[in-house]
Amino acid sequence: MAGRDPAGVVLTAVSKTQPDAAIEAALAAGQRVFGENRVQEAQTRWAVRRAAFPDLELRLIGPLQTNKAADAVALFEVIETLDRPKLAEALAAAAEKMGRSPRVLIQVNTGAEPQKAGVLPQDLPDLVGQARGLGLRLEGLMCIPPVDEAAGPHFALLRKLARRHGLEVLSMGMSGDYETAIRFGATHVRVGSALFGERNAPAAPFRG
Repeated sequence: MAGRDPAGVVLTAVSKTQPDAAIEAALAAGQRVFGENRVQEAQTRWAVRRAAFPDLELRLIGPLQTNKAADAVALFEVIETLDRPKLAEALAAAAEKMGRSPRVLIQVNTGAEPQKAGVLPQDLPDLVGQARGLGLRLEGLMCIPPVDEAAGPHFALLRKLARRHGLEVLSMGMSGDYETAIRFGATHVRVGSALFGERNAPAAPFRG
């Protein structure tokens, strides 16, 4: 696809709110990279399964509260949603205390949407510098383009920012636009409904 080697693009299966049967089917098919939006929900879903599947890679793709930083560091291999200095400090402190340092992506609010998480592009250099100074394992950037705009320009901006800061990982693209994201250099795409079907809403919201 788009002239890319399929081995260069990782499919992150967005497993939030999916029933056990869907998760088990994905695992049986060989899927090992999963994205979760909430720490508490992920703990419930993966606590037992992790022992059975030691090659799992769990990625946090939803906003992270600072008071959940330690739980996130303990559970996830990758945290994709670093977006502010206070969270960087909390992640670094938790990593030092636990002796476990997940890989980290910075979420960039490419559309400058006030309701959406993510650092603004003009503030990215300071956060990159802080993350590196704290010893976080910063490896890339993530974005979620505005739903009412073409995704391509946002993916192009994220790629430009990543190259500027020497970052190789680009987590961008979801079920509706992953093909575009791959054309613009995505290394990871987050696919939920295209893989599992339409998501079932949880009975009660999780906080995390």
